[in-house]
Amino acid sequence: MQAVDLYDSSTFERAIPHEYFEWLRVHEPVHWQDARPISALGTEMLQAEQRGYWAVSRYKDIVEISLDQARFSSERGTVLNNDLPEDRIAQLRLWMINQDAPRHTKLRKLVNKGFTKRIVEQMDLHIRELSKGIVDRVARKGQCDFVVDIASELPLLVIAELVGCPVEDRAKLFAWSNQMVGFEDPDFANEENATGAMMEMLEYASYLAKLRRDDPREDLTSVLVNAEVDGEKLDDLTFNMFFILLILAGNETTRNAISGGMLALSEHPDQRAKLAGDPSLLTPATEEILRYVSPVISMRRTATQDTEIGGQKIRENEKVVMFYPSANRDPEIFENPDAFDITRDPNVHLAFGWGPHFCLGANLARGEIRGIFAELLRRFPDIEVTGPVRRLRSSTVNSIKSMEVSFTPEP
Repeated sequence: MQAVDLYDSSTFERAIPHEYFEWLRVHEPVHWQDARPISALGTEMLQAEQRGYWAVSRYKDIVEISLDQARFSSERGTVLNNDLPEDRIAQLRLWMINQDAPRHTKLRKLVNKGFTKRIVEQMDLHIRELSKGIVDRVARKGQCDFVVDIASELPLLVIAELVGCPVEDRAKLFAWSNQMVGFEDPDFANEENATGAMMEMLEYASYLAKLRRDDPREDLTSVLVNAEVDGEKLDDLTFNMFFILLILAGNETTRNAISGGMLALSEHPDQRAKLAGDPSLLTPATEEILRYVSPVISMRRTATQDTEIGGQKIRENEKVVMFYPSANRDPEIFENPDAFDITRDPNVHLAFGWGPHFCLGANLARGEIRGIFAELLRRFPDIEVTGPVRRLRSSTVNSIKSMEVSFTPEP
């Protein structure tokens, strides 16, 4: 098997290298990926030479790393694979995703207050209404850009409603998140724009927090700015940084799952027909979309001590990068793992991570995937991809930028 450069984001722009991951799981499940030279792209995050890292491809090893914050830290170098200056790392440590216990545990307890069963169930009911409105807008066209017109719309509407920001601001959220997540892609690789987007989001979060402190409502921002854990509330900066994380995670990853799910259903028309004919399969189909697509490609941890994983010795401060698309096709866990099977059971995938950092919004994302495909397949059972699939150049998120679909239009 010819080596694949897992550092090169264009590798993932072409497609997830599943054949290479299959080889790695058997021959080098903890594989050394060589360092990357200085990038010519010009963004600050890519200007420095990047150290090599251990690429982890097996399900059981990724679960072990995810459960052990004492040996494998999210905080020491952040969960981004990029080697960054210490001042930038210090900023990013304000994000809950880049923290270890006990800081992470305490903040997560506080933030959990905004993801109660009642709040998620309320959104679940509303998701069907939002999905209907989105499909209504394209129903008579017979074709559309699935990413722009459908997949990106629902997560933005849901997040806007969840945090209590006006629906008309969803276009801003879309633009900001694209600039911040797409730093490896030539369409978005502009450090000035990315920094500007972050500053605008911080200002917007401050505005929203003040609004909801003065006038609390039934939304996540109101809950978070007024919640307490051990007598402490979220300070302004911590709330603002969490707001950015919520917009990025809640918008980008769910959009990727919906887009990737549409592509998978189009490439497997028997599964699309089965789901269109039996809506009771929406729940297992959602889990299979998440497993098969794997919206997040990779997350990093940093070894806090000399240790080992999967029999491979790891030195303190070396980077360990978990590849979820590989774990989600590990034959030790999944029978016939390369098949897209909407009836798959069991399906204990790692699309939302595992352990202390398991995705807070997992059930919300599941509701969005079920809601949009229920509406789409009820009204467009023949919907399929008919145009080119343009992928984001990223080694972090498995994202489609544009993808034309066609269907029988409604009269």
